[in-house]
Amino acid sequence: MTPEEILTAAGVRGFLHARRVDGAGPDTGFGIDEPVVLSSVVKVPLVLEFARQAAAGQLDPRDRVRARAADRLGGAGSAGCADDVEYSLRDAARLAISVSDNTAADLLFDRVGVENVRSLTAELGLAGTRIFGSPRDVLRTILDDGEAGRPLRALDPACTSAGTPREMTELLSLIWRDEAGPPSACALVRDLMGRQVNWHRLTAGFPAEVAVAGKTGTMPGLRNEIGVASYPDGTDYAIAVFTRGGSENLREPAIDRAIGEAARTAVEQLRA
Repeated sequence: MTPEEILTAAGVRGFLHARRVDGAGPDTGFGIDEPVVLSSVVKVPLVLEFARQAAAGQLDPRDRVRARAADRLGGAGSAGCADDVEYSLRDAARLAISVSDNTAADLLFDRVGVENVRSLTAELGLAGTRIFGSPRDVLRTILDDGEAGRPLRALDPACTSAGTPREMTELLSLIWRDEAGPPSACALVRDLMGRQVNWHRLTAGFPAEVAVAGKTGTMPGLRNEIGVASYPDGTDYAIAVFTRGGSENLREPAIDRAIGEAARTAVEQLRA
């Protein structure tokens, strides 16, 4: 089956783009310029902006932040802790990427500035990428929309943080080529994405000898992941897969597997 057929068979509408990081050869995909909700994929440009500011000496990555009760949204990492937690900015970046800690991302957004993340995407030429705000900001729209009984803006790419599959693979390619900022900043993002603990989407689709660094994004009815698959021959492939549909359960193993299978199939097409 084609990558699109794989996702359709899983009961979702897919949007996918894959390319070689070095820009050589063709690319492949479908829905590559369609707006899609980033969800936690937004943490990649967030952490990149943090890393750039740290490299420029605009902030000290060892500065400490405190996640208090009012900050903790629930979920993974410090977002779900029962008590106050304190950590450095660089550990906030690690938590935001590795376990998709929303509270760590909020604290990082507070420090680096939402406007600066928006400026970053503009500087990199990602004209179709929109940074709405932090996870806290998105949660507020969900609560407001739920109380008002209207469709959730958080699920509408016109009303929340959004991008396109093509722009997400461009972002990854720039990071992997050290063109998204100072080499030290790009290296930090690559390292943190390689430490993501969620292996059930992109990583699950590739054989063990292929290293995959990625960042997932999940909301009811939305399941995404962007990442880079590095083959033993030294070739790197940037991949972005976004899906809409399926149940609103956050755990949908069949869709997760389909994301990885579609990604691997797309890369195999390129390698062929």
